[in-house]
Amino acid sequence: MNLNATLFAQLVVFFILAVFTMKFVWPPLIKSIDERAKKIADGLAAAERGKQALADAGRKVEQELAQVRSENQQRLADAEKRAQQIIDEAKQQAEVERKRILAQAEAEAANEAQRARDQLRAELATLVVKGAEQILKKEINAQAHADLLNQLKAEL
Repeated sequence: MNLNATLFAQLVVFFILAVFTMKFVWPPLIKSIDERAKKIADGLAAAERGKQALADAGRKVEQELAQVRSENQQRLADAEKRAQQIIDEAKQQAEVERKRILAQAEAEAANEAQRARDQLRAELATLVVKGAEQILKKEINAQAHADLLNQLKAEL
């Protein structure tokens, strides 16, 4: 009976120990394990969110870079267009200035030609009068000479 009593006592102690363990030891252990599992799951979720945020940030950076490139290309196109406009305006101004200078030169040439004609008329009239004087061998008075010169100028 000793053996049975010992065995029974061991069995009772085992059940008491199992009940004590299930009532007082298991709950904190399970709670600790659950908290640790939750922390691990939260950490994995945070890492996944971080990877997603990184991927989103990468896409956003690529979009912004594409937008900046597009804006830069637009600015370059605008600058080239403005440069062409400036060149065209300069060409137009140069053409206007060329026409003005050409018109001024033509006017000066016409004036110079008119002065030369007038001078040649005066010289021709003087030579005609001197020739007439030589032919007539007499001198014409100054008033008659001036009248004759003016008449010849008007006819020429």
